[in-house]
Amino acid sequence: MVKRLIVYEDAVWQQLLPLVYVRAVFQLLCGSTDLLTRICRLAETPGRAIPANGTPLVTEVWCRPLLADVVAQQTGLPVNGALDGKSLLLNGRGVWHSLPETEAHESAWVGTAGPQHRVVCIFADTALAARLTPEILLDELQTRAALAGLPRRDVTERVTLLDWPWDFVDANEDQLIADWNDDLAGVAGTVADGSHLVNPGGVHIGWGTRIKPCVVIDAEDGPVWIGDNVTIFPHSYIQGPAYIGDGCLIQPGAVVHAGTTIGRRSKVGGEIEASIIQGFSNKQHDGFLGHSYVGSWVNLAADCINSDLKNTYGTIRVPINGRDVETGKMFVGMFVGDYSKAGINVSFPTGAVIGFCSSVFAARCPKFIPSFAWLDGDSVQRFDEQRGLSVARKVMARRQCVMTEAEERLFLAVRRQALAVEKQTMLNTHETPLRPAS
Repeated sequence: MVKRLIVYEDAVWQQLLPLVYVRAVFQLLCGSTDLLTRICRLAETPGRAIPANGTPLVTEVWCRPLLADVVAQQTGLPVNGALDGKSLLLNGRGVWHSLPETEAHESAWVGTAGPQHRVVCIFADTALAARLTPEILLDELQTRAALAGLPRRDVTERVTLLDWPWDFVDANEDQLIADWNDDLAGVAGTVADGSHLVNPGGVHIGWGTRIKPCVVIDAEDGPVWIGDNVTIFPHSYIQGPAYIGDGCLIQPGAVVHAGTTIGRRSKVGGEIEASIIQGFSNKQHDGFLGHSYVGSWVNLAADCINSDLKNTYGTIRVPINGRDVETGKMFVGMFVGDYSKAGINVSFPTGAVIGFCSSVFAARCPKFIPSFAWLDGDSVQRFDEQRGLSVARKVMARRQCVMTEAEERLFLAVRRQALAVEKQTMLNTHETPLRPAS
């Protein structure tokens, strides 16, 4: 009988930079929740989990050792433990729709998905479990060697594997619809007179939430989740499918278009379209954010805008992990690492990448901003991690949050790995672009 469910990171985590410097890939949002929470819910749901008798699985996670202490604190799950029996390992960058089934008599096998038959899960018997470690699965060559010769099983219908930051953005709208259950519909907070719910059967409003007058929540084309203790000020428009997390504040006149997920305790205004905000970030003023993924503790000042469409209507390249990657997509916005900031009136080009803990004050931003960088006009200065940490503490204090010792150690460790990655990015930006897996 399978004893444990392991959610793991693989070598592709580097393709999701700068969003995963201080979090595991399975902590990224897609739809109404992060990837790990969705897996945990499946494991706890009778009739959809394994084993067939409905006994809940013990869920654990494997991630980069550098993240282990922080991931353990944030998830409350065991991290990077040794396997000691039959286990099912799920790729953490997958949006899992259902869990693979196993039989008690089965030996080890590998689950694959998509036309390239990429590894998305592993059923490990006792012998294979004794040979697998988090470090092996983080190395592509070692993974291939460890899994060589094992039977393959196509599990494409059970999972959508996300390879690049824009994959999360593209999958978000459909996943918001898939996550919805009609039992969620209802109003626990207060909706002021003069506000309108279009298709109330597709709207959830949580406890303590206040919808001020002259707000339109439109669930005609998809559900709208609004969490607990959210405040939405007058003259705002929320178009489903959309998700607004607990403790968020939506400023007067905001427009939140379909396909948007706003993580908890964020403050937003202006116009947002088909984007994901990880949480604890600010985009409070007029400006446009489209087809983008923004990390935590980010501040985008007044009238910041990003382009998500070329004038030529051509496909967009994004500088990821040392290369320009051809996305093959017409709509791609920007990807912003945690703790970064933009001053007023900054314009970001299509496919822009802003690293971890950077500040941008140039009216026209280049396509790539390194981590721990201060960009003012044509001048780029680097600042040390201690200065960045001091500012980060102040930012978190404004949300009544305190950085833990483990989070501080991880923050200070980012600079070295970021410098290595971004040096290669700047050297190779103009080389022949890589193309993402289909």
